[in-house]
Amino acid sequence: MTHTITAPVRGQTRLPAMALFGLFLSGFIGILTECLPAGLLPEISNTLGTSIAATGQIVTIYALATAVAAIPLSRLTSMWPRKNVLQVALGIVAVTNALTAVSTNYTLTMVLRFLAGVGTAMIWPHLGGYAARLAPAGRQGRAIAIALAGTPIALALGVPVGTWIGSFGGWEIAFYASTALVLLNMLWVQVTLPNLPGHSVDEHKLSRVLLIPGLRTILFALTAYMVAHNIVYTYITDFLRHVGMSSQTGWVLFAFGVTSVLSVLVVGAHIDHHLRKLIVASTVVFAISVLVLAVLSGIPALVYVAVAAWGLAFGSSPSLFIGGAIKATGEAAHVAQSIVITFFSASIALGGFIGGLLVDVDTALITWASLALLIAAAVAVIGGKKHAFPPSA
Repeated sequence: MTHTITAPVRGQTRLPAMALFGLFLSGFIGILTECLPAGLLPEISNTLGTSIAATGQIVTIYALATAVAAIPLSRLTSMWPRKNVLQVALGIVAVTNALTAVSTNYTLTMVLRFLAGVGTAMIWPHLGGYAARLAPAGRQGRAIAIALAGTPIALALGVPVGTWIGSFGGWEIAFYASTALVLLNMLWVQVTLPNLPGHSVDEHKLSRVLLIPGLRTILFALTAYMVAHNIVYTYITDFLRHVGMSSQTGWVLFAFGVTSVLSVLVVGAHIDHHLRKLIVASTVVFAISVLVLAVLSGIPALVYVAVAAWGLAFGSSPSLFIGGAIKATGEAAHVAQSIVITFFSASIALGGFIGGLLVDVDTALITWASLALLIAAAVAVIGGKKHAFPPSA
């Protein structure tokens, strides 16, 4: 079988920008579909006749569905041509988004959101490997960074724009708009992406992949990092209220968004040669940012600086962790990616759950809990010098 990392399209010497944009937009759509309800909860709650807390579970169930379905669906579709998998997944997301917009029943909406998460579970595990196989030798890291850049950009721009669109004609308009975007992306993917072959389903068993040196360290660091992020990010509005900055929430999130996008540019330019330095810097800078939020939140200017640094550290973290997993696992990368996505999605749900428990006790606790997790992540990343994040990566 052709090595996952070193199999660019024959004869290609430059990055296939058009194809990578299709992968980028697919990742953008996955995060947008997951987080879109977060900015529209009061309106959706009124339509469904449920509390805001109950309505918020339509975000959680999406993340849980992605976590549960990523590995089995990756194995089920492993032999399918890659573009076929992506198109089926995008089709599921388009249909469920459109039906969500017309649903007025809470149970039906939860089912639709679960199915949408299942669709996304077929998207994320394939983006990094697909991009790497399309790229010329020596530029796979940059291709992965581009393909996965949709995640921070959706967090930075997609959710606020979706909320803004919803303000014009109800939350349903935002879901219709996202459906239209998915359909346009399906057309783009059909025209621009080569249909690369799948992988033999029995070639790499899950248990053997988990034993590959470095992967478990990567999974531990990823989980600690992402849970830490979601503990604070999910409840950032409550944290800003706690420190007397609720009126500046929009600007604080804007600062996070701008530096998240900047992170994509910085990491994309250097990931092929400096993966280890970038992942260490990302973890350490994030930890310092949370420490500042924990002890100096009474100074608004420092809150802005800390959140901006957090965005810079976090923005391309999916590219760094998935890139590390792909390099560490070689020909088993297609299996490793589904494992990484499972941990990634589960961390989103777990971070939100833990954060909710902490906020009920004392909002200030979310920063300290996040800091403890980031210290653990930093120890794992810095210590994973031999296999997980070697200098040569």
